[in-house]
Amino acid sequence: GSLGSAENLPPRTLSRVGKEVRSLLKGPPEGVRLVVDPETGMPGSLAELQAEIEGPTDTPYESKYFQLKLVLSADFPTSPPRGFFLTKIYHPNVDMSTGAICVNTLKKDWTSTTTFAHVLSIVRCLMIVPFPESSLNDEAGKLFMDSYEEFSRRARLMADVHGRPRPFTEATDWSNGSDHHGAGGRGGRKGKDLSETSPSRSDLKRGISSSSMSSSSLPIHPGGRSMSGSSVRSSGSLVRSSSVSSNGGALRNSGNSKMGVGGADKKSKKKSLKRL
Repeated sequence: GSLGSAENLPPRTLSRVGKEVRSLLKGPPEGVRLVVDPETGMPGSLAELQAEIEGPTDTPYESKYFQLKLVLSADFPTSPPRGFFLTKIYHPNVDMSTGAICVNTLKKDWTSTTTFAHVLSIVRCLMIVPFPESSLNDEAGKLFMDSYEEFSRRARLMADVHGRPRPFTEATDWSNGSDHHGAGGRGGRKGKDLSETSPSRSDLKRGISSSSMSSSSLPIHPGGRSMSGSSVRSSGSLVRSSSVSSNGGALRNSGNSKMGVGGADKKSKKKSLKRL
């Protein structure tokens, strides 16, 4: 199918983006789908990719679907894309008015080899483990630290109002993992059941909290296993070793910050977020 409009992208960049898009359509990360033109089975624009994320289990966003976009500049991949939620979401790292996403993968940890699959997986991780100390929504960040129950209530309320109960990408079967992109029925790797997308807190702690872990030892998608052998799907597992970039460092703290919500004292929680 057509690759859609490319606006300011030079030919070499266009080639890379097209290759990544095809790879994403063939084998998307758990809980993530590209939004495509049903006629062509490809994104409407390669300079502004739209995707949809399934709210992870055991979060205020569970069972809702959220759209976002990655906007590429003319000097991509030297400069990172800018990420925005198109669906209104109550989250410490998302600006309420613009939808702008604050995550290290799109800032200091960006490298020219970082993939879209990796970025989208990290954004989904952020829905499980926010980083309130680098917040764009100060109220949500403060509530997340001081009163998780109230944060969760507000986030769920907004998810109920603005999140979609069914995926925008209806042409893709999210339930059994067989992918059909667009009306053409583009085809499909068998995936895992997305009803089990979120790693448990212990999986997160085991899988991504160790500061000594190298990117090659992080859990790998698809069907990634944590070192204990228990299943770590989607958000907890990073996409293929080749796409794991230096942002592994940002994720290393996430297990501890999630555990903090579960009752560990706030000192350890704040310590785990200190690097950000």
